[in-house]
Amino acid sequence: MARSGVRGEGARPRVRQADDLGWDDSLYDEHGNPTDGGGASGGGGGDATSESSGSTGRGSGTTRTDGGSTGKGDGSADGGRGAGHDGRPVGKDGDDASAEPRGQGRHGGGGGSRRGNGDGGHPRRRRRILRWSASVLALLILGTAGAGYLYYQHLNANIKKDDLNLGDEKDRAAKSKANAAGQTPLNILLIGSDARDTKENQALGGAKETFGGTPLADVQMLLHLSADRSNMSVISMPRDTLLKMPKCTDPDTKKVYPATVGLVMTNTSLGRGGPGCTVATWEKLTKIHIDHFMKIDFSGVVSMADAIGGVPVCVDANVYSKDSQGHGSGLKLKKGTTPVKGTQALAWLRTRYGFEDNTDIGRTKAQHQYMNSMVRQLRKNATISNPGKLRSLAETATKALTVDKGLGSVLKLYDLGNELKKVEPKRITMTTMPWQWAVSDSNRVEPKPVEAEQLFRLVREDIALDGKDKKKTATAVKASTDPAAADDQIGVTVQNGTRTAALGPVRGRAGTVTQLLTGKGFTKAAADTSTATAEETTVIRYPSADLQGDAQAVAKALGIPLSAVKKSTDVSGVTLVVGADWREGTAYKAKTQDNTTPESADVLNGAKADACMHVNKDYTWS
Repeated sequence: MARSGVRGEGARPRVRQADDLGWDDSLYDEHGNPTDGGGASGGGGGDATSESSGSTGRGSGTTRTDGGSTGKGDGSADGGRGAGHDGRPVGKDGDDASAEPRGQGRHGGGGGSRRGNGDGGHPRRRRRILRWSASVLALLILGTAGAGYLYYQHLNANIKKDDLNLGDEKDRAAKSKANAAGQTPLNILLIGSDARDTKENQALGGAKETFGGTPLADVQMLLHLSADRSNMSVISMPRDTLLKMPKCTDPDTKKVYPATVGLVMTNTSLGRGGPGCTVATWEKLTKIHIDHFMKIDFSGVVSMADAIGGVPVCVDANVYSKDSQGHGSGLKLKKGTTPVKGTQALAWLRTRYGFEDNTDIGRTKAQHQYMNSMVRQLRKNATISNPGKLRSLAETATKALTVDKGLGSVLKLYDLGNELKKVEPKRITMTTMPWQWAVSDSNRVEPKPVEAEQLFRLVREDIALDGKDKKKTATAVKASTDPAAADDQIGVTVQNGTRTAALGPVRGRAGTVTQLLTGKGFTKAAADTSTATAEETTVIRYPSADLQGDAQAVAKALGIPLSAVKKSTDVSGVTLVVGADWREGTAYKAKTQDNTTPESADVLNGAKADACMHVNKDYTWS
């Protein structure tokens, strides 16, 4: 099934749903039919042909539906641009001189409805549906605004869908566990693509030589909604992050992209079969199960910003993002707060030259400020009674997005929005993955081992990043149902992970713990003396379910808690990594877990209305 806007291929046919559009009970008679005469162009009933023409690419195919209407879907979705696939520098120093480093697209939103009958039946149900409230953009991104009467059956035809995860089953993270009340958290990956797959996207993105090229996932944000729906956490991964990617298989062409041996730019994941490979890459890195994704492109960002009516942003000095070499987004703002929309909003989200140190890190902060401001703006103007504005928001939002198949209907998007909008801005926490400059490339970054893992663990364990959670009781880890082999038949590799940022590794530590194990009957234990790694806490890893019992047996013998036994495809057998919490002695003492958000995550609270971007002195004007 071809994906519109992913590789410039033709869009797949979409089924046009019943085209009744409703805004208020007064617009319908007792049978649920429009009292204003309906409409034959993309909206009301009748035996008309309509084309819903948006700004994000063309869909193809027509299908007749209940009311006799025929329509053509329209849309594409991605957002953001970067380098990294063509050798142009992207980090601290240079970038493509032909355009702003094609950074970040944005994430759009949509509206909700339940499916009614195309023949106008069930008037009570129809009127009940019409009374549902939801601000379209907020439903799809942060679900924080309400009010407005929406009934948009045909919006389902606008929504583009793709596979959720293209990785191998062995690389996928375990699903989130339910809390004591039976509630489970939700993890949604927001992706901005830089695709130049339409004339409009090309005009907005620049760099003419890249038209129709492989898209890059230049914006990646993981949105975590807590199980009890009391708080929300967002983790951004800088576009310039280097990491290893898992094997991915394109669902359309069946082309297999092997797992990478070395480190590659995180934004290239989108070109390895689609957004499902970006999801697989996140799961491999973070061990966080991702439930859904949403993807948007340049034109989607512009159309959604216009539909919202402007998002207030702030700079601490006059800024003009453009230099003599052509670097910059072209953003030009006066000091203070300015509402941005359309192409100006896109420029804000893509600006890198002009903010802070001119790197992708500053751009990420600007995106966080924009998202928080957008949420507050939507809540401030939550009551929208103008039918035309509501219709524009709904049309724009559903055309702007590509989502996974599990989220591919207005009803499902609406239900998700209802969950998301329960969170107040003061309980929304924006963060950036803790990073450090890459050893292999000073223009790139890589996850900061200890602190990035701490942030990922907090999300995995559904611990609020704002520190306002009620104290949670640790969930006991169940013993493996697969019996362990005899101690002397269990092969164990012992590695030295005692190195820290401040301290070198303890020499011979792997050998010391290996002797301890052999003395306890694990005679096949062997020290790996090839390298010393950095592991904050001692961990035992195993590659497959049939070795879980063996790994837990090793843990019990050494007094290591079962919570430290982890499944991982990075090892080929049971592997004990002696961490920085066990640098000496033969008795392991579990360290009290630190559940605070690392300072390096650069936290921004959703209610902070006075946030202002620092302007680089080389990009000011008077």
